[in-house]
Amino acid sequence: MDERIVKYEQKMEKTLANLDSEFGTIRAGRANPHVLDRITVDYYGCPTPLQQVANISVPEARMIVIQPWEGSLVKAIEKAINMSDLGINPTNDGKIIRLVFPELTEERRKDLVKDVKKKGEAAKVAIRNIRRDANDMLKKLGKTDVSEDEIDELEDKVQKMTDKYIKKVDAAVEVKSKEILTV
Repeated sequence: MDERIVKYEQKMEKTLANLDSEFGTIRAGRANPHVLDRITVDYYGCPTPLQQVANISVPEARMIVIQPWEGSLVKAIEKAINMSDLGINPTNDGKIIRLVFPELTEERRKDLVKDVKKKGEAAKVAIRNIRRDANDMLKKLGKTDVSEDEIDELEDKVQKMTDKYIKKVDAAVEVKSKEILTV
């Protein structure tokens, strides 16, 4: 790979990684501890990621158990979950917090698939913007002493790279949609 376009491939790779992490936070009927990734807890006045103040486990297919390392955090964790967009009411016994994921309705599944497709489209737009940036850089190169053939070859590589990442995004959207629609 030409070093002039390597940074654009790295940007496309980051876009794909970002999409994967966003998909991880979408709950699909099964308990997935990644739905808690964005939740922060007030820990001695400092917003701290939930994973850094509690042990998170999945004992059953539709349940997450959160065990804070300090008993005093139970209320703060419960409040953070209630204030999040998770849509699940936590239950606690004073020591641990349980999140029970209800079975998703058909309508909710379809809404989640729409959301997945929207995120996929946003990732494709980002990849196309990276392609545009790469092509702009190549046009500027064309004004220097780089041959037109070399510029055409590089533009072709950028297009192939773009196509590859667009296919990866489509595949990721397909996999996540199937996961959501599987009852």
